[in-house]
Amino acid sequence: MRRGVEQKVLATVAIIIIVVAIAAGVYLMGGQEKGGGGEQAQPYKVIILTGSTTGTYYPFGQTYAEYLNKYSNGKINARALEGRASVANIKALCEENKGNAALAQNDIAYYAYHGSTIDAFKGKPEKCIRAIGVLYPETIQIVVLKDSGINTIYDLAGKKVAVGAEGSGTYWNARQILEAAGIWDKIIPEYKSFKEVVEDLKLRNIDAAFYTAGIPTSSIEQLAAETDIKLVEVPDEIYQALKQKYPFYIQQIVPAGTYEDLDQDVKTVAVMSMLIVKADVPKDIAYLMTKILYEHAQEIANEVGKTSVKYVSLDHALEGLSIPLHPGAYQYYEEKGLQVPDEFKPPSS
Repeated sequence: MRRGVEQKVLATVAIIIIVVAIAAGVYLMGGQEKGGGGEQAQPYKVIILTGSTTGTYYPFGQTYAEYLNKYSNGKINARALEGRASVANIKALCEENKGNAALAQNDIAYYAYHGSTIDAFKGKPEKCIRAIGVLYPETIQIVVLKDSGINTIYDLAGKKVAVGAEGSGTYWNARQILEAAGIWDKIIPEYKSFKEVVEDLKLRNIDAAFYTAGIPTSSIEQLAAETDIKLVEVPDEIYQALKQKYPFYIQQIVPAGTYEDLDQDVKTVAVMSMLIVKADVPKDIAYLMTKILYEHAQEIANEVGKTSVKYVSLDHALEGLSIPLHPGAYQYYEEKGLQVPDEFKPPSS
C-alpha cells in the first residue's frame, strides 16, 4: 500500500516537472526569434540620437522613429532624442552607451571608424558603428548679413566667424574650407551652436556663421524672416582643393528662394548625412530599419518638410557611404539588387 502511494506521489511530481518545463519553454520561445519571422515578445528599443531642434537631424529622426513604430509590426519601439550631432553622437553610441542609432555626417563617421584626422578620434577608432545607409546632402551654408560688406569667402579674413561647436561636424567643415581658402588662421573663430548664432548675427556680435545642415535650415529661415541675409559662395577652386584631401565633399547649389530674399542660386559644397547603428543591433532589426527607411522615404520627406530630405531614396542609399554596412542593411540591399563595394560589406568578424 505504501509503495503504491509513493508511486502516485512520484507520478504527480513528474507531471508537475513536465508542466513547468513546457511553460518555461513557451516563455523562452516568446523572447526569441521564431522560425525566421523574427517575432519577439517585447519590441526592440531603438534610441536614435539626432541634433539640435533647429536643424534637420531632429525632425528627420522624430519622423523616422514614428514610421519605425508604425510599420515594424510591433517589433521595434523607437524614439529620437535631441543630440549634439556627428562627433558627440558617435561618442555617445560607442563610449557612453546612450543610444543604438544615430545620424552623422559621412566624413565624421569615416574619421571615427578609422581613428583618423580629427582629435576626437585620432588613434582611437570607434569600431562599434555600422551604416544603415546614406540619407541626404548636408549643405555647408555661410551666412552673413546683407549689408555686412562680405561678398566672397576671402572677405572673412579678420572677421568673427561662428564655426560651430568645437569638434562638431560643422566645425570641421568650416575649418577644412577656410584652410583650403588659406584664411583659417586669419579669422577670429567663435565656437557657437546654431541656437546661439541667430541672435549673435542679429546683434552683430559675429560677422558670419557656418551651418552644415539640410536645406532649408530652420534657424536660417528664422534669421531671414527677421533681418536681411545672404549666403557666401564656395567657389570652384576651393571645391577642387577640398576634393584632393577630402573626397567626401560634393558640389551643391542652394536654389534661389530657399530663404526669404535669396534671389539667386548660391554655389557651395556639401557632405552627406548617414544613418548609423551600433554593430550589436540584431540583424533582423537593422534589416527592418533599412526597409522601412527606404520604402517610406517620400512619406517621411513630406512630413519633415525639408527640401534636402526629398533626396532620401534607395537610388542614393550607397552614395557617399564611408563605413561598412550592418549585416541587416546589407541583406536588404542584396535583395534589392544593389551592388555594394567590397570595402563597405559587413566585416567578417
